[in-house]
Amino acid sequence: MKKNQRKIGVILSYIVIFLNMIIGILYTPFLIRKLGQSQYGLYSIVNSIVSYLTIMDMGFGNAIIIYTARYINQKDKQKENKLHGMFFTIYCIIGLIATLIGIVLYFNVNNMFGNAMTAAEITEAKTMMLILTLNLAMTFPLSIFGNILVAHEEFIISKVIKIIQILLQPFIMIPLLYMGYKAIAMVVVITIVNAICLVLNSVVCVKKLKVKLKFKGFDFILLKEIFKYSFYIFLNQIIDKVNWSLDQFILGSVAGTVATAIYAVAGQLNTLYMNFSTAISGIMLPKITKMEDNQASNKEFTNIFISTGRIQFLLMALIMTGFVLFGKQFINLWAGPGYENTYIIACILMIPVTIPLIQNIGLSILQAKNLYKYRTIIFIFIAIINIIISISLAKIYEGVGVAIGTAISLLLGQGLILNIYYQRKVGIDIIQFWKNILKMCIPVGLVVAIGIMINSIIISNTIITLGIKIVLYCIIYGIMMYIFGMNNYERELVKKPINKIRGEIL
Repeated sequence: MKKNQRKIGVILSYIVIFLNMIIGILYTPFLIRKLGQSQYGLYSIVNSIVSYLTIMDMGFGNAIIIYTARYINQKDKQKENKLHGMFFTIYCIIGLIATLIGIVLYFNVNNMFGNAMTAAEITEAKTMMLILTLNLAMTFPLSIFGNILVAHEEFIISKVIKIIQILLQPFIMIPLLYMGYKAIAMVVVITIVNAICLVLNSVVCVKKLKVKLKFKGFDFILLKEIFKYSFYIFLNQIIDKVNWSLDQFILGSVAGTVATAIYAVAGQLNTLYMNFSTAISGIMLPKITKMEDNQASNKEFTNIFISTGRIQFLLMALIMTGFVLFGKQFINLWAGPGYENTYIIACILMIPVTIPLIQNIGLSILQAKNLYKYRTIIFIFIAIINIIISISLAKIYEGVGVAIGTAISLLLGQGLILNIYYQRKVGIDIIQFWKNILKMCIPVGLVVAIGIMINSIIISNTIITLGIKIVLYCIIYGIMMYIFGMNNYERELVKKPINKIRGEIL
């Protein structure tokens, strides 16, 4: 049953990603045009600042999943209930602290952006910051139920609720944009839809899973153990925020809202790209935790690391190479004039981030083994390098400059140093992993060469011709990788659903 949940969970994860992509492609250009670069950039700046408060989760979200999965494996409902009650209390306190910090930020918007924003933009930024802070304060205590669903491997329900959230936002917002509402209305809608989905998660946990929050007997010994586990995950979250959110803050301070809007579009494309890799690894943490509890060997962890990485590479290589070949034309048609640098920024971000994306399962292994310390310490220094390079280059090259800073930190930290750590400290055979990936790169290179030929033959730059080129490239990629890139296990994954559909039709 849980295996089916994981399989269907992966399928629904990709549906979530494709919905995000489709809505992003259709909705974002409409949003940009209705809001304008200034309003869109303003929203991006405020959202990036408030998102820093999410680090107050302190890594507890992952801890809830791991410890709940452990108690489920031990069939200890009593400890599970005490764990959930303890964290609900902690998250309520964190939510209150987040509100206080948000209020402080509210009164300091002018100090942060007074030199780069108009008086009207400052006023709107303060309003949005207050709304998004309240949204976050509400999210903290109720987010525990989403983590509980994942720990119980109830991936179908959790993904369906996510799909509802994705569809509701544009469904409500589009009429409001036509009525003339701007960025403030958007953050109000985001807050309302988020509240609906959080409540749905809690209802499912209480009604279906019979989750109870036991508040008596606050276990400080357990909390101390969990804090030791979560501390380095918490530091890692800070680093991720530095790498992925600080860029927009720097641009907002140095270059203003227009440069931030251009970078935000590239960042959105990069986020969609990153989400494709989490469809598999995002649901594997409970399984990895059970493997560690059952004392799985390094070879078993290596096998799951390689098999998952290969499947992720098959998809990520298609998207990344396709974007490099056709992304410039796509952005010209999609975002319109004024976003020419978006393609360059997106490529600078997407190419190096491919390495950690095909190794995402490694993060689950580190969490299950409680080996985040070394990774986090190294990444602190990498983040500092990112900040120094980004600030220096932002003054000269704006969005392209901060993207270069992020790319260098990715290649150095997650491309080189983390792979050495996986090999020497975690016991994963990284050399064997890269042998597998490099073999798969050969047919990918051949397909890219064919893609370049397609671009040179079909020159017309219209939506129809772009669609034809993309479809043609996907077909050629699929055939080449099936014949030359996939192993027998991966070919079986492709053939099984095809044979099943064929059997039902015949």
